Amino acid sequence: MYLRIKSFVEHGLFAKFIIWLIIINGIILGLATSKTLMGSYGDMLSFLDNAIVAIFTVEILLRIYVYRVAFFKDPWSLFDFFVVAISLIPINDGLSILRALRVLRLFRLLTIVPQMRTIIAALVKVIPGIGSISMVVLLFFYVFSIMATTLFGEDFPIWFGDLGKSMYTLFQVMTLESWSMGISRPVMETFEYAWVFFIIFILIVTFIMINLFVGIIVDAIFTIKEDEKQKNQDSTKEVTLESLQSEIAELKEILLRTKH
Repeated sequence: MYLRIKSFVEHGLFAKFIIWLIIINGIILGLATSKTLMGSYGDMLSFLDNAIVAIFTVEILLRIYVYRVAFFKDPWSLFDFFVVAISLIPINDGLSILRALRVLRLFRLLTIVPQMRTIIAALVKVIPGIGSISMVVLLFFYVFSIMATTLFGEDFPIWFGDLGKSMYTLFQVMTLESWSMGISRPVMETFEYAWVFFIIFILIVTFIMINLFVGIIVDAIFTIKEDEKQKNQDSTKEVTLESLQSEIAELKEILLRTKH
């Protein structure tokens, strides 16, 4: 019985079935935001949602039965358990926020689809590096915000009136959202050489620092894929070695039978 359930849970078709259920559930949750559709098909959507939650619950119970303690040692499995557990808590006025949290079920795709798991694993792996770069970016923001407030604050109080406004404006400049016609050129009408300030800021923060984020993440993804490739090669070698050992054992048995 245990082996049958384990084979069922680990089967590829079962994983695909769960993936499609997550996608369908996401569509249902999206439709449930429409008051018109809920007025016409609310009962049906609620029934489908509850049915899918029931299937997810059975899936989690089967995985706990198969993997037991190992299930609770796996971060991905714990996330699945947490998301499904939220869906089972009754919703009332005091816990209405749980209705919004139910959409977290869609993140289960991250735990099932291998490519998505690779990306998330890469993001987790580069958190220390991202933290260091974030501190450097924040330092540049702070320095340039003080400079912008000092230089432009008196003439442009809406954009650079204080440190907070300057940081927000420079964040807009960093994203390159209407930075030229919306901010830089109006400032240049009063301060002719203001373009030097904005160009230096964009070159340092946008083109250099932000690209460092991308470079770290890409490097982490490449490293993880190489590790997975190495593990697959090692497992293939182990399987080949086991098959050779079994073939040698069979040949020995045949030779012994031939001698007798």
